Amino acid sequence: MKIKTITCHEVYNHGASLQEFALLKFLNDEGFDAETIHYKPPYLSKHFNLWSVSPRFDKPLLKQLYLLAKLPGRLKDLQRKKVFDEFSLKYIPTGSKLYKSNEELKNDVPEASIFICGSDQIWNSFFQNGKDPAFYLNFVPLDKTKISYAASFAIDQVDEALKPFVKNNVARLDAVSVRETSGLDILNDLEIDNAVQVLDPVFLLSKKFWIDAFVSPITDKFIFVYDFDSNPLIKEIALSLKEKEGWSIYTVNNNIDYADKNFWLKGPEMFLSLVSQSQYNITNSFHSVAFSIIFNQQFVVVNRTEAINTRMRDLLNLFKMDDRLIDSFEAYKNNLVINYQEKEALITEHILKSKKFLLENISSKK
Repeated sequence: MKIKTITCHEVYNHGASLQEFALLKFLNDEGFDAETIHYKPPYLSKHFNLWSVSPRFDKPLLKQLYLLAKLPGRLKDLQRKKVFDEFSLKYIPTGSKLYKSNEELKNDVPEASIFICGSDQIWNSFFQNGKDPAFYLNFVPLDKTKISYAASFAIDQVDEALKPFVKNNVARLDAVSVRETSGLDILNDLEIDNAVQVLDPVFLLSKKFWIDAFVSPITDKFIFVYDFDSNPLIKEIALSLKEKEGWSIYTVNNNIDYADKNFWLKGPEMFLSLVSQSQYNITNSFHSVAFSIIFNQQFVVVNRTEAINTRMRDLLNLFKMDDRLIDSFEAYKNNLVINYQEKEALITEHILKSKKFLLENISSKK
């Protein structure tokens, strides 16, 4: 059976790449013929643009000076694009046709029996993708099976003006699942009460698989920092832990200037190696949290400055790890060690529930 998935594709983010890979890998291992739709709307196609200019510098002389200053760094960053492109080419089966809009998809619908939208923040209306009908499978005819798997709103509520759009599009789906309990609340508010909560696709694959397939040994002892916001609390915790234990600080964020080693130009394989082999993870990234749990790592989470913290909060709540979400150094110091043996049964239960949702809804459409 042919299955097509749609998600935020080629956005050069570790979590986005790995969740896309994981869903396809799980489906193909189950015997289906699954690949992602090569969907690249303009708003998701601006990564690593050498010639983009901030509007306030978009004047002839200022523009030239701005580009001259930015170009060396941008040329270096193309190395990051290269390693992510290589990962996608090797691990993410993708349709050959490029689509740039929902209308293009409607006019030439990819061939498949089942269509799945998800996972990641495809329904996050804080960004343009949450307002894009393509990510709700709007282009798929009514006689085709349409499933959302672990779709994420990543926010607590949808703007009033967008509620009819979301409701009408989600109502077209044959089976609905979301990644967060807050997503269930949003849909219940829209009178869509048949949705279920499932785990992000990275949980569909085992710890052993991730290690065997992607992890390379690192002999150093280090703290792994994944921080999008240059958060001062994350920095304080990392430097304190470094001083106490003598561990180095490693990161994959180009904004972190206090790390001993920065792997910004490395791809998802290095990210997995760092998460799995660190002595401690300090993060505000959803997928850094997810993989910390998969690899049974010790970690703490600090809220992001953007209003998209529901992802981490709901995942931690699901696994009864609420204490990992902190807002002060004192809270960090009072954190106890995570006992993963106590969590194993609960985590396994949710993994099995997630697999069951996906496989039963696919099988029922045969």
